[in-house]
Amino acid sequence: MAETRYTNEHEWIRLEGDVATIGISVYAQEQLGDVVFVELPDVGRKVAPGDDMAVVESVKAASEVYAPVAGEVAEVNAALVDKPEAINEDAEGAGWFVKLAGVDGAAVAELMDGTAYKKYVEDLE
Repeated sequence: MAETRYTNEHEWIRLEGDVATIGISVYAQEQLGDVVFVELPDVGRKVAPGDDMAVVESVKAASEVYAPVAGEVAEVNAALVDKPEAINEDAEGAGWFVKLAGVDGAAVAELMDGTAYKKYVEDLE
């Protein structure tokens, strides 16, 4: 399985070949609470690092999901539209948001690994 990397905005990314799967971290979904709605981007949309890529709404707040790296939306997790609570159930697995194609592995490697992200989150609390 590919290594999971993280951003300061609490997105996770897993790269397999040049396709990256992206979602929000367990920490992020815990902060949001019960997720009730997800807005996903159109397939074919090109994103740059930091671009708003999706929206996740919970009973507490609405949050943007940002692109951690550049790429083109190759696939969206359409199951989240009907079952947004999948994000609460498995944020870093079945609750993924998008798959980006044409991703540069070097850009992914620059993001935090699991150990660094855990420390980052601990420092927030």
